[in-house]
Amino acid sequence: MSTNSTLYIGMMSGTSMDGVDGVLADFAGGAIRTLQAAFVPFPAALRAELMALQSSGDNEIAREALAAAHLTGCYAECVAALLPAAPGPVQALAAHGQTIRHRPELGYTRQLNHPALLAELTGIDVIADFRARDVAAGGQGAPLVPAFHQACFGLAGQTRVVVNIGGIANISVLHADGRVSGFDTGPGNVLMDHWIGLHQGKAYDTDGAWAASGRSDPALLGILLDEPYFRLAAPKSTGRDLFHADWLAQRLAQGPALPAQDVQATLAALTAVTIARAIDHEVREAEAVYVCGGGAYNGSLLRELAQALGGKTRVETSDALGVAPNHVEALAFAWLGYRFTRRETGNLPLVTGAKGPRILGALYPA
Repeated sequence: MSTNSTLYIGMMSGTSMDGVDGVLADFAGGAIRTLQAAFVPFPAALRAELMALQSSGDNEIAREALAAAHLTGCYAECVAALLPAAPGPVQALAAHGQTIRHRPELGYTRQLNHPALLAELTGIDVIADFRARDVAAGGQGAPLVPAFHQACFGLAGQTRVVVNIGGIANISVLHADGRVSGFDTGPGNVLMDHWIGLHQGKAYDTDGAWAASGRSDPALLGILLDEPYFRLAAPKSTGRDLFHADWLAQRLAQGPALPAQDVQATLAALTAVTIARAIDHEVREAEAVYVCGGGAYNGSLLRELAQALGGKTRVETSDALGVAPNHVEALAFAWLGYRFTRRETGNLPLVTGAKGPRILGALYPA
C-alpha cells in the first residue's frame, strides 16, 4: 500500500439502517477536512433483509452472503458519487459494514460486508473490519468514535460532550485535561423509528413532530428506565440485540394503555433522559453538548435533551464545530482508515475496555 495520498473515503451504515453515508476526506498536514459527502439509501428489500438478519432464521448464512454483496453495491455507488470531487488518487476506502449482531460479552461482533468485492468493483484499497481487533483484545468494539471526536472536536482546557444519536446513542466526553471517556447510552432513534413505522408507516418521526403531539407518561418511562443496561458501569455497548421490538412490547404490556403518540413521546423522553443521565454521571460541567447523527435533525428531541440536562448546558449540533451531523460517523471511519495506513492505533482502552491500544482494521488491496 502506497502512503503518498492523504485522500480517503469513509462509509458508514449504522443501526438506523436507512442507507450509506459517505465522505471524501483529506488529512493533509494533520488536518481533518471533508471535501464531499454522499448518501445512498438502501432499497426496501435490502433494508428488510438487514432487519431480518438481526435475529436467527432459515438459511441465514446464504442470505447473509447475498445481502453483503447487495450492500457492497450500495458502497460502490457511494464511492462513484464521491470520486469526481477527488483532487487526486484516493488512498483507501474505509468501509464499516452493517452491524447485524453485537455480542462482545460472548467475544464477537458481526459487521456485514464484502470488502474484497468492493476492492474489485472500485480498484481502490479497502480497509474494513474495524471492531474485531478491539473485541479480540477484550474490549467492547464500541464505541470507536470517541478517539475521532477528540481529534476533530477536542479543545485544550475545555470540557465538551459529543453525542451521537443514531439507532443507538453514545457519548464522548472530551475532558479539559485531555482524557476521553464514553459509552453507548442506550436507544437513540431505534425504538422511535420502530414505533412510528408500526403506527404510521413512516421511516422516522420528522423533527419529532409526532412525539411532540403526545405526552410522555411517567409510569411507562419508569418501566423503560428499569432496564438493567442503564445501570451497568462502563465500558459498555449495545445494539438491536437488546433494544428491539420485543423488548418494547414486553414493557408496554407492563404499563398503562396509552395513545400511540404518547408512547412515542415517552420513547423520546427515554432517549433524552438516558443520554442526560450518562452525561451527568461523567462530567459536572461541560462547555456544551454537541449532537451528531440523524437525531441531530430532530428538533423536538434536542429540546427534550436540553430539558433533561436541566437547562444548564448549551445543546447544539456538530454544525457549530464545522462538521454536518450526518457526516461525522463516515468521517470518523475515514480517519480510522487513515490511522490504519499509518500503523497508528484507533481505539481508546478507557472507552472500550480493551487490554491496550490496537491498530484497527484489515486491508483488502486493490
